[in-house]
Formats: sequence, structure tokens, C-alpha cells
Amino acid sequence: MSDLFSIPLKTQDGRDSTLEEHRGKVLLMVNTASKCGFTPQYKGLEALYEKYRERGLVVLGFPCNQFGKQEPGSDDEIREFCELNFGVSFPLYAKLDVNGPEAHPLFVELKQQAPGILGTEGIKWNFTKFLVDRDGKVVKRFAPKDKPEALDAEIEALL
Repeated sequence: MSDLFSIPLKTQDGRDSTLEEHRGKVLLMVNTASKCGFTPQYKGLEALYEKYRERGLVVLGFPCNQFGKQEPGSDDEIREFCELNFGVSFPLYAKLDVNGPEAHPLFVELKQQAPGILGTEGIKWNFTKFLVDRDGKVVKRFAPKDKPEALDAEIEALL
């Protein structure tokens, strides 16, 4: 099991980063897309972030264009879209792949720690969510259809 906090990432403005600044917090990591039927979940994700961030929750968005090419924009366009349309203030990272040979190491680790139905590791669609405890262990994987507002009990239990 890798240390999730030390896996290299790129911020939306192109800087090298890791999740180290979030060590010790509860994380909700989501692969996102701007032109998906689930895109309105940005509103619910922002609501969770607003509700729980003072208690240690951080929502992290990872734009991905692998599902129906529903995230075609640049990182700047994605950030602007999320801010203007959904008031997103939680951190968004650079666009990445979650499946296949170019899958980002963070998502390789998330999928290994929390496989999907019948043990499959592949992510099926946009807005798959991974809830991670303060120690960096994936506690639960949620399907795209699971609305953010339905995650309150699981988040409360980790805070």
C-alpha cells in the first residue's frame, strides 16, 4: 500500500504537488467531468466541503476525459466552469486518467484499496468517489449515482 499523501500530482495551474498538505484530514476524492449527467453533483460536493471543512474534510476533484469525452476543456476552462456554475472552492487538480495504461498512480492506489462491485478495479464513469480516512486509508468507494448528500453519515463517522 502506497502512502497516498506522497504520490506526485499536478495542480490545475501546472505546479508539482502532493496531497501532503491534506495529511491528517478526511478526504473525498472524485473523478469529475463538466459535461456529464452527474455534473450537478459539483453543487453537492461543494455543500459537503462547506459543511465539514472546519472539522477536517477536504473534497478533491480530479477532472478526467476518459468517459464519453465529457471533460474536453483545458484545466483553466474547467476551473472557470466549476467556479462560475457551481461555486466550487474545493481543490481541483490537473486533468488525468483514472483507468488504462496511463492511469494516474493515485487512482491506481485508490482502486486497489477499494475495488468496485465483484472486485473489479476499473472506474466505470465520472463522479466515482473515494472516502479516505485521516491516515490515508480508503474507507469506501461510492458509485457515480451515489449523491454527495447521501455521504453524510460516513463522513461524520470519520470526523
